[in-house]
Amino acid sequence: MSDSDRSQRVDALLNGLPEALPPPHVCAKLRLAAGLTQQDVADAVGVKRVAVTRWELGQTSPRRPHREGYLRLLKGLAERFPEAARADEGMPTPTSEGGSG
Repeated sequence: MSDSDRSQRVDALLNGLPEALPPPHVCAKLRLAAGLTQQDVADAVGVKRVAVTRWELGQTSPRRPHREGYLRLLKGLAERFPEAARADEGMPTPTSEGGSG
């Protein structure tokens, strides 16, 4: 097998993978920067509000077909609010915020 064939196979695998979502806290920051509620996002994506809550807490991730719509929304928000799109370095974790951890 040639190097070109291997590259094409690798590209095919990569193209088949879903695009990664931002970290959950960044998703929430983007929503808040736009002044949107979780219900607004849920209505737009076609899920219940509790699903958006779980996504933003990192408890679950959206699945098809909702994932594509949610990712499209997040990309659009990131373009409009680039400061909110950045993951905060050194952001406190729940255990470093005074929990017994």
